[in-house]
This record gives sequence, structure tokens and C-alpha cells, in this order.
Amino acid sequence: MSDVDARPATLKPTVDVRTTVTDLLPLNPDELLTTTRTVRKRLDLERPVPVEVVREALEVALQAPSGSNKQKWHWLIVTDPELKKKVAEYYAASHAAYTGAVDPAEDPSRARIVSSSKHLAQVMGDVPVLVIGAIEIDEDDLPAGNQAGLWGSLLPVAYTKGTDFKPAPRKDLDSVIHLNGW
Repeated sequence: MSDVDARPATLKPTVDVRTTVTDLLPLNPDELLTTTRTVRKRLDLERPVPVEVVREALEVALQAPSGSNKQKWHWLIVTDPELKKKVAEYYAASHAAYTGAVDPAEDPSRARIVSSSKHLAQVMGDVPVLVIGAIEIDEDDLPAGNQAGLWGSLLPVAYTKGTDFKPAPRKDLDSVIHLNGW
């Protein structure tokens, strides 16, 4: 029996989506890497995301390098409405602490970021799929500064409304690169 066969029925692939998923937003690699942004306010909360699509994305993600090739990552896929609601409650509490510590007046772009993240906090429970990434560790204690990167990340998964992605304003390359020294 393969690992896929041992999984609950809801996680088994039912269709081969490889030929259709990339057709949804046909971007070449450069376009994909330079134009896709966080689109919290453009999430399509009404359109279901098949688990097969999430599986395909995670299959690609598993090809990422891992230290000493340990591959101690795990992915929790949450589609149950009650579980999503509970996760959303935790996210909203964390978001409140985050926004309470940020002063949007310090940076004009900060107000836009806080606004879109607030929107996500309000609709997180309505996002079609939540993916929580986690990493196993062997140590008993982990410094507080390392915990967020190791304990898990919450990834809302939804289709977007619209496809008009474009590069974002960024600093000039020459202002951020340094050759052979600072």
C-alpha cells in the first residue's frame, strides 16, 4: 500500500490536475516571481479550492531544499468550517497584538499593509482552505526568536479575484546590492 493509499479519503487525489492548474493563471517563471503579491483583499472566498490543487502545490514545495535533507516538515490542510473558525480566532488575536505594536504613521505603506492584514484577520475563517506548515525539531527548548519559523506558518489558500498582477514598487537594485563587501 502506498503512502497516498494510507491517507484519509479526503486527502487522496481524485483527479490529475497537473494539466489544468497552471492554465488558470498562465505566467512564465519571471512573471510569477515578479508580479504575484499578497492579495488579501482580492481572495475569492466563494470559490472552493480542491484539495488536489493544494496537494499539487505542496508536492512542488517538497522539492525545496532542507538542511541536511532532513525533510522534517508537515502540512496540516484545514477545510472543516469549524476548525477554520477556531484557527481564525487565534489568528485574529495574534493580529490584534501585531497591529497594536505597529505605528502606521511611521511608514505610509504600513497603513496599507495593516489595512489588508486586518481584512484577512476578519475573513480568515471564510478562506476556502488553510494550510499550516510545521517543522519537527529534536531539541526540547527553542529560543523564542526562532519559534515562529519552526512551529508553523498559516497559509490561506484561495483563488484570486482578477489577474491584473504587476511588479510592486521596490528599492533600486543598486541601492541594496554590495559586491565583495558592504
